[in-house]
Amino acid sequence: MSRHHDTHQDDHGLDSKARRKLADQRRMRFRRAIETYAEQRQLQQELSDYPELIAVNYLLSSQAVSRRNARPAH
Repeated sequence: MSRHHDTHQDDHGLDSKARRKLADQRRMRFRRAIETYAEQRQLQQELSDYPELIAVNYLLSSQAVSRRNARPAH
């Protein structure tokens, strides 16, 4: 199921100030998504220059997860 739906149908009962506010919120969500995507691509590109960092980060994160999942001894 798609999360996107036509919000123009929902806007008919709103005054112009509320419609403008909703449009601004949608634009900001879209802008944040674009910025996040750009940041992730830049980070991925920077990490691809140092493949050994990817392996080290993977090992460190998997160790942290396994420590969190370990049950404490009684």
